[in-house]
Parts: sequence; structure tokens; C-alpha cells
Amino acid sequence: MRIATFNVQNLRLRHPEGRARFDGARDYDVPADNTEAAMALDLADRRLTGQILAQTDADVICLQEVFDRETLDFFHDHLMKHVGARPYPHRVCLPGNDGGGRDLAVLSRYPLQDVASHAHLVPANLGFDPPPGIRPDLPIFRRDCLVFRVGALTVFNCHFKAPWPNAAGAWPVRRLEAQAVRALIKACHDDDPEALWLILGDLNEPEANSGEASALSPVLPPFSVDLVARMPPSERWTYYEAQEQHYACPDALLASPALARRWPEATPEAVRAGLDRAATRAREPRLSDVGAHRPHASDHVALVVAFDGL
Repeated sequence: MRIATFNVQNLRLRHPEGRARFDGARDYDVPADNTEAAMALDLADRRLTGQILAQTDADVICLQEVFDRETLDFFHDHLMKHVGARPYPHRVCLPGNDGGGRDLAVLSRYPLQDVASHAHLVPANLGFDPPPGIRPDLPIFRRDCLVFRVGALTVFNCHFKAPWPNAAGAWPVRRLEAQAVRALIKACHDDDPEALWLILGDLNEPEANSGEASALSPVLPPFSVDLVARMPPSERWTYYEAQEQHYACPDALLASPALARRWPEATPEAVRAGLDRAATRAREPRLSDVGAHRPHASDHVALVVAFDGL
């Protein structure tokens, strides 16, 4: 089984004047992303997004920043089909807590079982006290933790709180999200040492300063095995921010010890063919339509890992 995770940067279907139209891979937070010229590149972005997903050839694809189920289905039935991707008959996109529509989604060639959103959870549901300064009635997950089973594997598709614009304020939110995922795993598997599970998605943890604890520590080793750490050090990045020319690795694949032990050679691959050409750290050839910044598939890259025989 091949499993991928990809933050597709604001994938949204709109219907201006009754015509279906996709938003492009842009965040609208810089002036250049809010011009007619930027809008003209939207469809090219989304064709590239589809090409990257086809290139992963993953059996299960976990997505972040999909607006809704209609967007997911239209993207699958039109753009992914147009670029030659094999079909994904099993699809999920459930409403999360991001008012901008940055929901979690799954495309799968295999049936999905026990699909559950956890957007509704508040700290008391898990027996937690909220961190200081955080209201107890606020949901734990600022977007969601979308859990499902595929065969023998339980997958936790996550998109945690971003560190911007207030890194110090975001840290305890992200820590609470990590604690909640750990609690959900315990509820699913009751500390079973042979349980097969995988945490993946955009965990939004910035590079730590020397001596600074990671907000993700509840789900980091030794609780899990970081599969990205199996990649060569120069390959351990999944994000490029064009304005600051900044590289980072917010995307994760954290395997249960049993999963990592049974597949000791399972090493992720970063699919960077849709990334800005200005991201010179990426040495891979780009797809032909990729520009210096846009068109591009996303500001993230897809990570894909294979568990042969799973």
C-alpha cells in the first residue's frame, strides 16, 4: 500500500455566474496573490496539483486544505481524470473548524472504515485541562483530526495550528492537539504494542530553537517513529515560502513502533515536481507548466511512503 499526504493550499471550487471555477494555490495574504494576473493562473495551478497526485500513484491520499466534498469530487472527476490519474472511488471530506474551509480529505482506492472527524472535541472530552489563556469551550483541533481505518492500518490525518502570526500563542494550541492525537490513539488501540497506525499531515511545527521543546513531543519518538528521519538530511523539507525564500518541514509521517518495525525499509519520497522553480534546493525536474513562483501545485510538496504487502 502506498500512502501520501499533501497540503494542497486552499483547494476550493466556486461557481461565479454559474460556472465551475477552482481557486489556485495561493493564500491571498500578499498583494501579488490578489490581482487578475494571479487569478489567471488558478486553473494551471490545479492541473499541476492533479499531476502531482497522479505522480505519487498512492493508493490512499490524505489531503489538507480542501474546501468541501463538492470540491473534492469535482477535482477528482475532472482535473485528476484529465491528467490520467487512476480513479479513487472512496472519498471523504468532512467539515472541520477552519471557517475558511481548510478541511481534511481522503482519496482512496480501498474501502475506508470507521471514518470519524474530531472537530467537535473540547479538552474536557479527553479529561484535559485547557492550557492557560485558552477557553475550555474551544475545540482542541483548530482544523480537525480525521481518523479512518484502511485494512489493518489506522490513519490520523491532521492539520495543526500554524505558528503565524503569534508563534508563542500557537505553541500551547499545537501541544494540546498533539496530546489529543495521542489520547485518540490510546482509545483506539489501548497501548497495544502491535498496533499499526500512522499520524500524517501538516503538523505546522517550526524549526525549534536550541533548547526549545517541541509542541509535538507527545507524539514524537519514542511514542512513534519519525519516517521522515529515514530520508537523507538534505531531503527533509516539504515547504517553500516564496516571499521569504524559506524552507521548512511542517509535514509529517509518524508511524507506530510496530508499523516501523515491520517495514524497516519504508522511506518516504518527497514529490517536488510541482514546486516553484525559485525553490532551488529542489533539484528534481519540474513539470513543464511550473513557473518561477506560479503556476505551482502548492507551496507544500507531497510525501509518499510504501508499505508493501500491507
